[in-house]
Amino acid sequence: MSTQTTTCYRHPSRETGVACSNCGRFICPDCMTPTPVGMRCPECSKQKTQVRTISDISRSGAVQATTAIIALNVIVFLASGQFNIGSGGTSGSLALRGELYGPSIAEGHQYYRLVTSGFLHAGLLHIGFNMYILWWLGNLLEPAIGKRRFVGLYFVSMLTGSIGALLVTPDSPTVGASGAIFGLMGVAFMEMRARGIDPMASGIGPTILLNLVLSFTLSGISIGGHIGGLVGGGLATLVLHELDKRRTKELAVYAVLAVMALAAAGGGIAVAKSNCGAGSFCKERAAFLDQLIKR
Repeated sequence: MSTQTTTCYRHPSRETGVACSNCGRFICPDCMTPTPVGMRCPECSKQKTQVRTISDISRSGAVQATTAIIALNVIVFLASGQFNIGSGGTSGSLALRGELYGPSIAEGHQYYRLVTSGFLHAGLLHIGFNMYILWWLGNLLEPAIGKRRFVGLYFVSMLTGSIGALLVTPDSPTVGASGAIFGLMGVAFMEMRARGIDPMASGIGPTILLNLVLSFTLSGISIGGHIGGLVGGGLATLVLHELDKRRTKELAVYAVLAVMALAAAGGGIAVAKSNCGAGSFCKERAAFLDQLIKR
């Protein structure tokens, strides 16, 4: 059994286990500069780090993207007319007919459902719980990674959540922001690890485990959507960390996020066509249910 060793990026002959809290490159004691946010390499230590309190963040509008996403979810929820307390299913196709539904995507080319489903909710408890978690994660992540990265990772997670839902339950109408929210949990987990913070001690690790347990034990929850979002958010964050290590320009980072989102959308369409195309079990079941409804 071998143990992988890491060396300082400026002194390859020196082994070290400490990484820069900003770019993630490994640094030896001679290259370490203590800062309020951990050890930094010589280049990153030259960048001024502004330490802000929660009240500073609130006054500066540092969670503008989080607030905008929550507002959009609430507006769509109000327009859908699903004002029951608990999950009321998708009666009336949630007024907007935007739920995630494999046959509609595969045969009807209604690709917009990959996105609209993430802003629809089936009841007050559903949207209330999701928006509470989103607000908590937004205040944790958006000031740390920036609003543009936050929005990009949110949409990538939403779309990978759609892939997961279409893989597991392609013929079941699915709604909710939980796929994207699980993705943000994955983002928070990877960000904390990169910055030398123990995710399990911080609370994000236990939160992920608890929500996964609930996903597998409670009925009416999209297991595929939750796992797809979690995996997508975590992997997308790893990609961004690699780009940061290579000092990639921020505009190029946004372009990579856009490509990942388009790839995830393409993956969702491909999965829907594979599972719910002509002759598939999903399509035959949907046709059978339509006949029962007409009778």
